Amino acid sequence: MKKPKIFIACDTTNLKKVRQIIKESQNSKIKFGYKFGLEFLNSQKGRRFISGLKNKITFGDYKLADIPNTCAASIKAVKDLKFNYITIHISSGLEAIKAAKKFSGNTKLIGVTVLTSLDNKALKEIGFNTNVKRLVLKQARLASRAKLDAIVCSPQEIQLVKKVFKKEIITPGIRLHGDLKGDQKRVMTPKQAFQRGATALVMGRSIINGNIRKNIKKIIKELK
Repeated sequence: MKKPKIFIACDTTNLKKVRQIIKESQNSKIKFGYKFGLEFLNSQKGRRFISGLKNKITFGDYKLADIPNTCAASIKAVKDLKFNYITIHISSGLEAIKAAKKFSGNTKLIGVTVLTSLDNKALKEIGFNTNVKRLVLKQARLASRAKLDAIVCSPQEIQLVKKVFKKEIITPGIRLHGDLKGDQKRVMTPKQAFQRGATALVMGRSIINGNIRKNIKKIIKELK
């Protein structure tokens, strides 16, 4: 296996903690990037911090979900931050994701499928008359039509997505053996996800809770 890529979810507004995460995750055996979610992106100092972050792989997890014009305008509004990756909900529709892609430039636009906190029961509650796998497959086809650069799906749908989407597959819902699932419902271990064909993982609590360096050593050991 080539050097695995893992995005660390910097799910905090504490800049000291984010700096610690970046510092303590420097490692020659894993290619780390840093995912900033809405909590950080909407914080008072979040934007300024990202604008000053150099020589790191950055992932703006905006999960855009709006009409085409707003999605496109949102992409243009954060151009100055020079993110490597930005997310948009595929459920926004083909026209919205195509509009966003038109302005994404060098930033890779990632299509988000069904959130890993949802399962078949939750989909029915929302009003979908289909199951997770069928919906994710439809969304992956849409992502391919829109020429998105990457897709986010749970590890349980990787092999399904690979049939219709041939670019990067980024997988959240990753837990080390023995870790609690938390609010995630469709989860897998790092090794299982890479074996199924993920090109990158998103990991948060399993890395940033406790001793970061020790947690990374656990991941490296598990991936052997």
